[in-house]
Amino acid sequence: MNHDAMMERFFTSLISGDRPEARQVIDEMIDHDCDTGGIISELYWPVLDHIQTQYREDNLSELSYHYATRLMRLLADQMQLRLEQKARRNRRVLMVCGDEAAEEIAAQLAADLLEADGYEVFFVGGGVAHDEIVAEVGKLNCDVLTLFGAVPASAPMARRLIDHLHEVGVCPKLQIVVGGGVFNRADGLAEEIGADLWAGDPLELVQVMNECPQRRMTGSQRTVGRKRRPASRVAAA
Repeated sequence: MNHDAMMERFFTSLISGDRPEARQVIDEMIDHDCDTGGIISELYWPVLDHIQTQYREDNLSELSYHYATRLMRLLADQMQLRLEQKARRNRRVLMVCGDEAAEEIAAQLAADLLEADGYEVFFVGGGVAHDEIVAEVGKLNCDVLTLFGAVPASAPMARRLIDHLHEVGVCPKLQIVVGGGVFNRADGLAEEIGADLWAGDPLELVQVMNECPQRRMTGSQRTVGRKRRPASRVAAA
């Protein structure tokens, strides 16, 4: 099986709204003994990321983007039902993202893999006010808040949300994890906004959360929420 060719076929079927062909690509991968987690991480995720990049760079029409994201969401829902569920980890995750359709699908893929790996996942999506998210973190007594798949325009939202969480002090032991999207392309951004962990894709997200459940940024390591000094004082420092 030529993986690059399969990705190209899948991409073309998505942006043209060819539902039978998209399903055919998936069926062929399953016939070649590709597991469902592998299909999500090696087909869905890279193709979705490519779609998002092409759209952001104005290389995809609005029509093609709508075709692709609507069909990808359908296929993600169907693939979630095939995922093998592991033993529960007794760790509660609230998953949020930005408002764009591709951001929500990226976060959904991450949420599906986390749930299959034993996490209790509550998937909010995008467009929810920070006050409501902070209140829900406290209500659920979450272990982890995950922001996944953000595009550049959503990064300031993520920063403000993390800042708000630290100011309010809800769930002091809360771990904040970011991944995908702009966090995969801007080196140092995750640390700058105060995230405890970060990952490039949904599969890596599961891995780092499994490997580092106790990691937290110290107050001195965080730059989020710090007031900038006046330019003259910075220059004089």
